[in-house]
Amino acid sequence: MLLMQGKSGGLKMKQVSFMGVVCTVMLFIVYRTTNYQYQAYKETEMEERMHPFNQEILLSSRKLDGLPRGIIQARSDLELRPLWLTSSKLTVDYSNRNLLAIAAGIKQKHSVDDIVQKFLPENFTIILFHYDGNVKGWWDLEWSNQAIHIVAHNQTKWWFAKRFLHPDVVSIYDYIFLWDEDLGVEDFNPARYLEIVREAGLEISQPALHPNSSDIHHRITVRAKKKKFHRRVYDSRGSVKCTEESRGPPCTGFVEGMAPVFSRSAWHCTWHLIQNDLVHGWGLDMKLGYCAQGDRTKNVGVVDSEFIFHKGIQSLGGGDSPEKKVSNSKKKRIVSNHDGRTEIRRQSTREFTMFKERWNRAVEEDKKWIDPFKSDQRRRKKQRLRNNH
Repeated sequence: MLLMQGKSGGLKMKQVSFMGVVCTVMLFIVYRTTNYQYQAYKETEMEERMHPFNQEILLSSRKLDGLPRGIIQARSDLELRPLWLTSSKLTVDYSNRNLLAIAAGIKQKHSVDDIVQKFLPENFTIILFHYDGNVKGWWDLEWSNQAIHIVAHNQTKWWFAKRFLHPDVVSIYDYIFLWDEDLGVEDFNPARYLEIVREAGLEISQPALHPNSSDIHHRITVRAKKKKFHRRVYDSRGSVKCTEESRGPPCTGFVEGMAPVFSRSAWHCTWHLIQNDLVHGWGLDMKLGYCAQGDRTKNVGVVDSEFIFHKGIQSLGGGDSPEKKVSNSKKKRIVSNHDGRTEIRRQSTREFTMFKERWNRAVEEDKKWIDPFKSDQRRRKKQRLRNNH
């Protein structure tokens, strides 16, 4: 009897020990699961704060739950569609198209006409952003009814681009030319230009500037007569010395804002880089290399054999029109176009400072982002040190 009781007590002790182990394991699993969920929640909360658009995309997809997937079209384009199609042409081919977008005022009508005449035969869609409100003055041009006209008074090229060239709207275009109006194109051919760009693998580019152009700000944009294209410049003059060791703008990986050309992928990135409220675009050119879909020293370049002449005409906010008198009940005062241009320059400078501050703040806050070009510089420096030893 005592033996039986001993065996029974031992069994109970083993059961209690086993149950203790099971409970300990269960508690450990619950703790790890709870801790994991908490960490995941914190990461999600941080991700939503750092990248609010992800949450917007999720909410947007939920708003489409009432539609079958096959009927949803998330993209559009800027092609004019006929009201009806003839039996001989029931479909229209919209492939292999490119886009030319110009902020245009009526004073530069002849210059814009020359540009458009070059582009239309090469399968380009044309969009004019009229910053002076004058559309009627363009209707006498033969191609005007083939172009898209958008009007907004006293707005810049970058303001228009941010609002009307969303990546989902321009996704059918292989290349987007976002040009100023004051460019001479006598020595420029769009088809040959794109052949060179494709051959060189340039995601972001611009035609070189004639050496006699007005407002040449960076040596890299000037035409090199003996080259088809170039990706960098060597210059020991000025405050910025461009040498073989230079890895960034304005020595390499750089185009200026008057005549940039973007691949579809590069524009998708650039559109998100453009700040909605910083309409003058100052500072963008120094950061475009981050949208070059890889190494900016290889994927950004200036095409020399197809070059343009920059006239440097400042028409937005003034220009060369005569002074106009503005009167009130107390006095008459003269407002000159020079004053308008001065104010625009001051605002551009303020926006440049704001853009740099936003970039620096974004870099500091996004702990997961790694500057691809600084890390590349570190690798090169280590490689040089190893080679020296």
